[in-house]
Parts: sequence; C-alpha cells; structure tokens
Amino acid sequence: MAQGVAWAARELGVPATIIAPESAPQTKLDAIARLGGKVVKVPYERWWEIMLTSRFDEAEGLFVHPVQDERVMAGNGTIGLELAEELPDADAVLVPWGGGGLFTGIASALAALRPDVRVYAVQPETGAAVTAALEAGEPHEAEFRASFVDGAGAKVVLPAMWERARPLLAGAYTVTLDETAAAVRLLAERMRVIAEGAGALALAAALSGQVPGRQLVCIVSGGNIDAERLASILRGETPD
Repeated sequence: MAQGVAWAARELGVPATIIAPESAPQTKLDAIARLGGKVVKVPYERWWEIMLTSRFDEAEGLFVHPVQDERVMAGNGTIGLELAEELPDADAVLVPWGGGGLFTGIASALAALRPDVRVYAVQPETGAAVTAALEAGEPHEAEFRASFVDGAGAKVVLPAMWERARPLLAGAYTVTLDETAAAVRLLAERMRVIAEGAGALALAAALSGQVPGRQLVCIVSGGNIDAERLASILRGETPD
C-alpha cells in the first residue's frame, strides 16, 4: 500500500509522506524510498492511533488510509472480479487480514457476482483480532505481539471495517508462525514465489486441513520480506 501511494505521488509530481511502525521491515522502507516517498517511523501505539483517527498532524496534504478508504477497497475488489471470471468453480477464498481492506474489497465483489463462494479471513496467532470479534460479536481486543508476519494481524478490528466486513465473513482462521514460515518456504521452493509472512497466511490455512471445500483460492499478497528472514525460513527456521 505504501509503495503504491509513493509510486502514484511520484507520477503526479507531488510529495508523499509514509507513516510506518518502527517494526516495519527495512525491505519495505527501502522500496518506499526508491519510489521517492519520505518515511516517518513511529512507535506501534502511535501508528495504531493514526489508523484509528485517520490523522497525522505533523504532515500536510490528503490523508490516504491504507484500510478504510473506499477507493482502496474498490481497487482491492478488482481481485474479486478476476476470481469470479477466472475461477468460477472455487468453493472458498482465503484472504489475509491486516486491517480488512483487502478482505472487504474481494468479498464485496464476490458477494455481488458469486454469492455462493465463502470468503474467510486468515490471521497469525500473534494478532487474531477477527476471531476475537467473531466470538464477542463486536470488535474485541486480542492478544497481540509483533512478529515476522508484520503485514497482517492486529490487536482489534477497526470498528468501521467490522461493520463492512461482518456480513461478508464466512469465518476466520488462525495459523501459527511455524505454519506461516512453512508456507513461505513451500512457495519459494516449489513455486519460486517470494512471499512475506502475511502473503503466506492463506496458503498456511489451506494446508492446515481446516478449511472445507475442494477448490480453495489463496490470496498471496505481499512479497516484501527481509533477506535475512527469508534465508532463515529457507533453512527451516521460524524467525523471531
């Protein structure tokens, strides 16, 4: 998302300031910088406050929310349009959940064109906010800790996203960090696809055997993983 904003700003000839949590992988930050974006790192709690309020007073200009912006969700929805056209026999679609914008966009498109397809959210065990919300019937804080799966998982579902996503959720699955690392490794070794932790969540859930259906679609979204972390995964390890 940040790279997309930086690229669009460069094309338009306007500056872009990207607010990132201090734990963001250097690979992502370097890519933003190459596209001309200015990165401002803040503590996670401050970053989460910005996500909640859609405000960062230290910078001027249009605030583009990475999750709640309807135009962002509409863009994500084109994935759902493509799935409906290319994979008409799919039983279920597994989507990694960071803030819910990717899930909501895809699930909204499929609800309109293929309402029989079940769409599930997938989260890491380090931030299973969707599971907590489904159990409570409303956004509810889940245990959260930072991990190598930095692009997904949260301590709570944003209230506005819960209202949009709840009618579209067939359910949610939680996968362990070991399962996620194994999925990253499998994608690299067999498919020659480099996925970050968040990008491998859907495959990890599919491989767990928990998801019903014969034809499962896994959204592999995100390939920004630090080289050292990828190397440790390829050695059979799970990064801290």
